[in-house]
Amino acid sequence: MNQKQKIAAAALAMALAAAASAPAHAAGKEKCYGISAAGQNDCGNLAGTHSCAGQSTVDNDPGEWKLVAKGTCESLGGMLKDEAKKRYDAAKKG
Repeated sequence: MNQKQKIAAAALAMALAAAASAPAHAAGKEKCYGISAAGQNDCGNLAGTHSCAGQSTVDNDPGEWKLVAKGTCESLGGMLKDEAKKRYDAAKKG
């Protein structure tokens, strides 16, 4: 095996390991909307205006989410996706 093949094999092994561990890491977690501070969201928002973590611009934006321990979202003052989506859709209608 030449050097390029070794590097490719190592990269593939790391990618597969990351993919295999991602579901385990997210197990026991749920998306909680409306609790993230500006710049502290975990990923894309309901509005679709961004798709990356850390791009929220307002504290507690109901369209932004963070992963929290399953069953703790509402006690943290947040809402699950169905409720957040309803609020977002109602706000869009005006």
